[in-house]
Amino acid sequence: MTPAPAPEVLKAPLVVEFPFTRSLGPVQSAFLTGLRERTVLGVRTAGGRVLVPPVEYDPDTAAELRDLVEVAPTGTVTTWAWNPAPRRGQPLSTPFAWALVRLDGADTALLHALDAPGPDAVRTGMRVRVRWAEEREGSITDIACFEPYDGQTIHEPGPHDGVFADPVTGIVAPARLDYTYAPGRAQSRYLAALAGQKTVGERCPSCRKVYVPPRGACPTCGVATEEQVEVGPGGTVTTFCIVNIKARNLDIEVPYVYAHIALDGADLALHGRIGGIPYDQVRMGLRVTPVWTEGGRYPDHYRPTGEPDADYDTYKELL
Repeated sequence: MTPAPAPEVLKAPLVVEFPFTRSLGPVQSAFLTGLRERTVLGVRTAGGRVLVPPVEYDPDTAAELRDLVEVAPTGTVTTWAWNPAPRRGQPLSTPFAWALVRLDGADTALLHALDAPGPDAVRTGMRVRVRWAEEREGSITDIACFEPYDGQTIHEPGPHDGVFADPVTGIVAPARLDYTYAPGRAQSRYLAALAGQKTVGERCPSCRKVYVPPRGACPTCGVATEEQVEVGPGGTVTTFCIVNIKARNLDIEVPYVYAHIALDGADLALHGRIGGIPYDQVRMGLRVTPVWTEGGRYPDHYRPTGEPDADYDTYKELL
């Protein structure tokens, strides 16, 4: 007997990314502006320790810290780890060491990249210095990396008023996660159905609830689900939010509405964008149907069907 062919294993690269914008207090503002000006600042605690990078509150006493101190751009490696395969967005594109460096005049270590020809060239206790970026904007990347240094600079920390022209008052910190997603059997069937402009869930053999998207097991009963059930295409808006901030790389004008939609026959609401209606007219109970674009692998958005709104009691358990 010829064995059945193995099912196709679906895989897709996925990226979760968002920029986090934050304002800076006086200490962090002085530190980052100082880097732009090739000056490394720390902060002195009441106990006399100099912390680099500086913090705004003493980690031991929680007292507010404002006594800024300039330290040297040279220092000593306290510990390190070799990075043989740099990833996207890391400081160097060639293999390098991640190192904790205690700058001369500081009592704590700063984490950054150390440019070295190989792991044999790195050791705890080695002397290094800052390699400044050619273009600096007031961020930690103004330190391009550390590099080996033969000198023995001894630097006594000196006071600094933290005053610079055009101080940096805020930063944008990107957060990004790259990974490969491989759906299981249940979600593979769900994705295959979407390719045919159908939505399929799975019914629990115990509680009889239909879950969309299917998870392969009932989250309530903990038993495997096998029975496939086509749901929709129509559904009901159970709750929603109005989006007023435009997402990067998303060609949708704000404001728009993103909603939980309970498809007919489903016992779990899924997410979807609502279109074809002014954003301020979207409401709970609104009856909607999917809109597919040519070649689309999932509904582009949901639009009103024109039916009367669903009664609250028909969807209150799906909120």
